[in-house]
Amino acid sequence: MLRMLWHQARYDLIASWRDPRARFFTLIFPIILLVIFAGVFGKGTTTVDGTKVDTARFFVPGIVTMSIITAAYAGLMIRTANARENGLLKRRRATPVPAAVLLGGQVAATLVTTVSMSALLLLIARVGYGVTMSAGALAATGCAVVIGTLAFSCLGYAVAGAVGNADAAQPVAQATMMPLYFISGVWIPTAELPHALQKIAALFPIEHLAAAAHLASVRTSFSAAVSPKDLLVLGAWAAAAALFAARRFSWLPATAGA
Repeated sequence: MLRMLWHQARYDLIASWRDPRARFFTLIFPIILLVIFAGVFGKGTTTVDGTKVDTARFFVPGIVTMSIITAAYAGLMIRTANARENGLLKRRRATPVPAAVLLGGQVAATLVTTVSMSALLLLIARVGYGVTMSAGALAATGCAVVIGTLAFSCLGYAVAGAVGNADAAQPVAQATMMPLYFISGVWIPTAELPHALQKIAALFPIEHLAAAAHLASVRTSFSAAVSPKDLLVLGAWAAAAALFAARRFSWLPATAGA
C-alpha cells in the first residue's frame, strides 16, 4: 500500500508541476508577494501576540499561510473538480488502485509542495530581509504547515464534492478565501481589527493557521512557539471536512446523473 501511495504521490506531483497555472500560483506568486510586502511595506513595526516586530516579520508567516491554502485548498479543489468533470476521476476509479491511494496520493503530493514552498519562503525571508527563526520556531512552523495542509486538503475535497461543475471551482475558491484573508491575520494583524471581526475570523480555519504561523515567528523555544489550541482547531476542521467529503464526494461528472 505504501509503495502504491508513493507512486501515486510522485505521479500527482509531476502532473501538478507540469501545469503552468499551478506553478505560477504555488511557486512564483507567493515569492512575488513576499518581495513586495517585505521589501516595500516591511519597514514599519506591528504587534504579534504582544510582541513588537518589524512588519517584514509579520508578512512572512502570512504569505506562508496563503501559499498553503492556495496549494492545499484552492489548487486541490480546482484540480479535483476539473478531473471529475472531464472523466479523469472516473477512469482512475476504474483501475485496481484503491480509492484511498488515489486521494491520498494527491494529499501527499500537496504536502510535499507546501513544505517545500514554505521552506523556500523562509529561506528568502532570511537571506533577503533578515527574518531569522530559531530551530524550535522552525519546528513549530513545520507542525503548522503539515497540519494546516492536511486540514485544507480535506476542505478542498469537501468543497470539490459540493461544487456543481468545473467552471464554478475557481470563483468558489476565490470567494471563500479572499474575504477571510483580510480578517484572519494574513494581511492585517488581528489586534488591529474590530472585536466583532476577530470573533468571526476565529470561526474559520484560516485564522488558526495564520495564528499558529505568526506565533512561531515571534517565539524561540518549541514549547512557546507551537500553538496546541490552533492546531487542535485545524484538526477538528480536517476531521469534519473529511467526513463531509466521504459522504458527498463523487467520481462521476455531474452530467452522469442527468
